[in-house]
Amino acid sequence: MSKRRGLLVVFSGPSGSGKGTVLKEALKKCENLQLSVSVTTRAPRQGEVDGVDYIFYSKEKFKELISQDGFLEWACFCENYYGTPKAQIEAQLSEGKDVVLEIEVQGAMKVKEECPDAVLIFNLPPSMEELKKRLIGRQTDAPEIIEKRLQTAVWEISQADKYDYIIVNAEVEKAADTLLCTIEGEKCNVNRNKNLLATYK
Repeated sequence: MSKRRGLLVVFSGPSGSGKGTVLKEALKKCENLQLSVSVTTRAPRQGEVDGVDYIFYSKEKFKELISQDGFLEWACFCENYYGTPKAQIEAQLSEGKDVVLEIEVQGAMKVKEECPDAVLIFNLPPSMEELKKRLIGRQTDAPEIIEKRLQTAVWEISQADKYDYIIVNAEVEKAADTLLCTIEGEKCNVNRNKNLLATYK
């Protein structure tokens, strides 16, 4: 039997919903799951490593890659650009790796257009009150930025019904397990296994 192509997973959620923490836990538990490293023009936060957390580009370099059609998706969010480089995703999927993109809603919709077989999963905070608490607790943003992120979160959550699955992140380990179960369950989807079924005729 030929090697199964990997699953392309899009994982989104409001800033402060804990999607990065959930993904880190899921990646520790599953060797076949690979995180796509996004390109961004925002400045690195304390402790972030170039090429590991993000690939940090200047706006000029980012726009040059746009002109070369080098992104699967890209978007401008809070005055910074974010994008997913095409070449690395294709290489990982061809190797049979499941690749997860941690991107915002605009980018997710572009990926769905470009790759209709991608599975979209939305990470929700337990409540808006908890989201605000988490954003303040990070101590990385000024109050006006936190307010802007909360306003953006309201819109992002209103788009969650365009996704295939929703996970409520009340407890990181449980949310990570749910994410992995959702990915494995999606691989059993009949529409994804038509070629396999055809071998039984």
